[in-house]
Amino acid sequence: MSTRHLLHAMLLCAVPALSGCGGDNAAQPAKPLGAAALAAIATDPGVPREALALRIDALFADEKAGETRALLVLHGGRIVAERYGAGYHENTRFAGWSMAKSVTGVLIGLLVSDGRLRLDEGVPVPAWQRPGDPRGEITLRQLLQMRSGLRHSEAIDPPYESDEVRMLFLVGRDDMAAYAEAQPLEAEPGRKFEYSSATSVILADIAAHTLTASNDPAARRQAVADYLRTRVLEPLGMRSAVPEFDAAGTFVGSSMLNATARDWGKFGEFLRNVGSVRGAQIVPRVWIEFMTTPSPRNSGYGAQLWTNRPQSDGTEMLFPGQAPANVFACIGHLGQYVIVSPSQKLTIVRLGQTDDKATGVGDRAALRARLASIAALFPKD
Repeated sequence: MSTRHLLHAMLLCAVPALSGCGGDNAAQPAKPLGAAALAAIATDPGVPREALALRIDALFADEKAGETRALLVLHGGRIVAERYGAGYHENTRFAGWSMAKSVTGVLIGLLVSDGRLRLDEGVPVPAWQRPGDPRGEITLRQLLQMRSGLRHSEAIDPPYESDEVRMLFLVGRDDMAAYAEAQPLEAEPGRKFEYSSATSVILADIAAHTLTASNDPAARRQAVADYLRTRVLEPLGMRSAVPEFDAAGTFVGSSMLNATARDWGKFGEFLRNVGSVRGAQIVPRVWIEFMTTPSPRNSGYGAQLWTNRPQSDGTEMLFPGQAPANVFACIGHLGQYVIVSPSQKLTIVRLGQTDDKATGVGDRAALRARLASIAALFPKD
């Protein structure tokens, strides 16, 4: 997920509204704007219609940005742009990958608001309850902010040695929580930020332990599925959403929740409205504020959400310095984004395939630059 700073700077020169590096033509596709591109834009999107169509067309046409399969823009709660790549449409369910982590964060927030979990106490992980086990000191807050101290290596080469690959697809696939919870500490809890898909699976397992005393996989699966459906997915209107579970009945809360672009947009709008839907407060405002607040060990990350600040290692996941500071996002493998800008009343959903590294199908810096150019059209409130 590292940024190539030189390439990033060159790409930003193609986005004059953000960088001031050049003329407007740099951000436009070489071919004239087609009728299909303009048809994807609402009659009155709140910004110049053709300019928005041009920048979205540029995103779909830019090979460096990878393959965009769906792009949805909501402004003030209204869809103002919606476009799909060939073979995809409004009823296609898209894998959110790590965007599922943000759904898991909301799931945990509901259990906290119900009084069934506490942020700054030890968590109900049976494997950590033996006397003298230092992992018993890990708190829910530390897990949510990716600073548990548990040993983990994410997205390393070769992939088959990467912990999230081993957990999801290899030795841990039948009981992912057992794999994640078996890891020893490599740092004192709370002291070190370590992005970890295993951590979000642990959170999903905590939800299961909280909702049922049964270890039967079917009972665990049913308890979490019912809670997710009745407390999150149905109130948000995310009727297409399909959460997946492993053989042990644990929700794969790190990466396996599929939904249409419109339903991912509903999740973004729910976050933009600080946990409410049509005036109904689904999760307390304070919980969404917690999720979007920069965490102590990495200001670029909140609690199962990314913030618009540089990462602790200096890399960038969004557009720090080029967009409002209160922008935040759900971000998934291969360039899945739900970007929320509260001060612009804006939610942008991008689904597709862009490699995390500057090799293969597209480059994440190029994709971010294109998304930033779209966001820059919308004024602050």
